[in-house]
Amino acid sequence: MADDQAASRTILVVGGGISGLTAAVEAAEVGHTVLLVEREPQLGGRVSQHFQYFPKLCSPSCGLEINYQRVKNNPRIRVLTLAEVEAISGQEGDFTVRIRQHPRFVTEKCTACGECSKACTTMVANPFNFGMDQVKAIRNSHPMAYPNCYFMDAEYARSAEARTLPCPVGAIDPDMQATVLEEHVGSIVWATGWRPYDAEKIQPYGFGRHVNVSTNMRFERLANSYGPTSGRLLRPSDGKEVKKIAFIQCAGSRDHNHLPFCSRVCCLASMKQATYVREQYPDAQVTIYYIDLRAMDRYEGFQKKVEADPGITWIKSKPARIDEDPASKDPIVIGENTLTGIRYADSYDMVVLATGMEPTSATTARVPGHSAAYDEYGFVVKGGQVLSSGCAASPLDVAGAVQASTAVALKAIQAAAKRG
Repeated sequence: MADDQAASRTILVVGGGISGLTAAVEAAEVGHTVLLVEREPQLGGRVSQHFQYFPKLCSPSCGLEINYQRVKNNPRIRVLTLAEVEAISGQEGDFTVRIRQHPRFVTEKCTACGECSKACTTMVANPFNFGMDQVKAIRNSHPMAYPNCYFMDAEYARSAEARTLPCPVGAIDPDMQATVLEEHVGSIVWATGWRPYDAEKIQPYGFGRHVNVSTNMRFERLANSYGPTSGRLLRPSDGKEVKKIAFIQCAGSRDHNHLPFCSRVCCLASMKQATYVREQYPDAQVTIYYIDLRAMDRYEGFQKKVEADPGITWIKSKPARIDEDPASKDPIVIGENTLTGIRYADSYDMVVLATGMEPTSATTARVPGHSAAYDEYGFVVKGGQVLSSGCAASPLDVAGAVQASTAVALKAIQAAAKRG
């Protein structure tokens, strides 16, 4: 009976980004056991890839570090990384879940001393930087990684070199296998977040064909000191400083051929990134192409501040296409100014597409079985037995995701108690 009661008070949180972290720590700090499951090797989600938050333009590292400490210091929270939920059965208050934990090929003995990575000679595309640079095949994802335990790419684990890597504490295990766990929980919070919409699908804009056409999340990594250019805003084709740049809003958003909805944060993200350019290169020229500008609630002040910058030009237009100068590799934005009716064909050092937020619950992180209800866009909504949090429920900025996840933690506690 005691074991049943303990299980009913356990809350499963799926997704270790800012939403999942918030739900986990809020529930645990009022006495509930939490199982936090994350598909990636380390926690942090999309927030860990950002350079700065808007509107204060401060680093996400502060908020993440506080939450990591709350997780680390709370014995009620159990973290499983490289793990995915494969099956869910039961009902609120009495769920059974099957979880597959993939091998990291490095045990918990790891102290992250880095000796193994120094000896590793195999380089792979860096997924944390969207493949814009290369990293060692054994590593941490980024300098703020939590858990601070290295992992090894699966293909590399099968190599001869992986078996010869030095480790002072004997933490390397290339023979590590996946494990399957069955857990009993009282409630489930789905906080699997979002991914950037695939810009290659927006064919007229040439992402993937035009080397100097980028996306907002890639640009965020360029600005970061731990990014592929150590924080210098340089264009990919030749390393030239980005002195003339365009941001195109609603790239694949509010478009029935792509994402029909507004992602709420893209306008503000481009405004934020315009400040990156102007701060690094005070003589830079920035152009923002927009349908209309959406800065909700208290963010209007930030918009007014950015609008006051004389180095930023605003053009009301949805560009028709982007061409490329074959000699200079400059992208050329082509379209018509909606307000003036004047057609334009303007070249830039770089063009950044403000791609929208696609919920991973619509594609790669769907809730197993029939425990969830979805809206027409793939967000997990009310109507099912699984609760949703953050950008798995709707497009949100970081502050909104934290607020929503705090509320969802209370709902999860209530749900867990239904048969407790």
